Amino acid sequence: MVPTVSKPYSEFDFSDQITQDRNWRIKEISDLKSAILRSDQGAQRVLLRALVTICYAHWEGYVRLAAKKYLEHIALRRFQYSDLGPQFFKNYFLPRLSSTTGGKISITDRCALLEEILTSSNRKFSRVNEDLINTKSNLKFDVFSDICIVCGIDQSEFNKYSTFIDVILLKRRNAIAHGEETLVMIDNLDEVANGTISLMRAFGNALENHVVLQTYKAA
Repeated sequence: MVPTVSKPYSEFDFSDQITQDRNWRIKEISDLKSAILRSDQGAQRVLLRALVTICYAHWEGYVRLAAKKYLEHIALRRFQYSDLGPQFFKNYFLPRLSSTTGGKISITDRCALLEEILTSSNRKFSRVNEDLINTKSNLKFDVFSDICIVCGIDQSEFNKYSTFIDVILLKRRNAIAHGEETLVMIDNLDEVANGTISLMRAFGNALENHVVLQTYKAA
């Protein structure tokens, strides 16, 4: 597991940290899959339910860690927002904008916010606002898509995974977590385990490509 105090200063650091984090998660999923295949029918029924909850936990945990490490890697370089892609500048103001809904902020304060937006492009991106990568303990596809947007990733690349995320992982995990007698069949073993691993790899690879190619910078 990646030490929580380590920082992704270099491209290698970032790649190494998210790879290490993914590897221990994959090993745990693979070990549980092997245990299921070795078990009798009664134990399989219990372990298959456990597999769904473990896979969802690793999916959510990996997205949260990898996205945070990605943004932290860029923040450590202290680029001006004008040197970065436009999404980073949007990210700076997104939490502030949420407070303007429903008329809760005065005209004076709204004007001040607009003035700051218009004059802040020379500020430096040096701190990650973790509210922007909040998985909400319910990482459905829409929430994941928002995290992709914050990271500057084309979320449409993951559209093919939407049913897997919302139905195979999240819906079943929620049912199991709420004590429902949801059966997971042995025929679903590869779909659940391999699908989760593929998802983690795809998200990690997308972030690594941005880091290596430095496509997070302004065009």
